[in-house]
This record gives sequence, structure tokens and C-alpha cells, in this order.
Amino acid sequence: MGIAVQAQDAVYGRGAADLHVRLDHDADGHWVLEAETRTDQDGSVSEWADRLLDRGLYRIVFATDPYFVGLGLRPAYPEIVVTFRMIDETAVNNIVVLISPHFSTVYFGSLS
Repeated sequence: MGIAVQAQDAVYGRGAADLHVRLDHDADGHWVLEAETRTDQDGSVSEWADRLLDRGLYRIVFATDPYFVGLGLRPAYPEIVVTFRMIDETAVNNIVVLISPHFSTVYFGSLS
């Protein structure tokens, strides 16, 4: 199936709203844009859960620089990239990223 994505702001303890997020897939060693959007008020991207994704390598790029600069902070990481392998195209995978200006952590699991 697809992926459910959520970005959580570790500084303020809330969803990272209006964060630019890009989904790319690997095509013979080159990244190709699959989709891009902005997170909702809860920091979620729900529209990708129904997107049909084939098996293979994907990456999600979270544009953290404009997000944190907009909050008056200067991040060490201008973007956070999560690369993952889609193994079961019938599953909805869940990716949660906890972000701050100086660290990030990722949870990857399945909703199905």
C-alpha cells in the first residue's frame, strides 16, 4: 500500500505543522520525485497511506531548515532524510520522525 508519515517537534512537544516533506524512490541509483506535500496541523502526511508503492528503496526528505528558522531557531541539520526499503507493498508502513534543531530519531513500523 503506502506510508503514513508523522513529524513531531521535540522542542515544543507537538506535531511539526506545515513542514515540507518529499518522497523519492530509487530508479537505478538515482532518486526520482514520487510526491511532495506539507504536513498538516498534527505534523502528519496521511494522503500517502493510500498511495501504491512498489517494492524498492525510498527516502523521505524533511525540510527542517525553513521550519526551525521560522520558529527563530538555527538548526544544525537543514534537512532530515529517512531512507527505507519497501518490502511488502500490501502493508501500510508508519514512519514517525522526532525532530529538533540538533537531533532526530526515527520509528519505522507497520500499521497493518
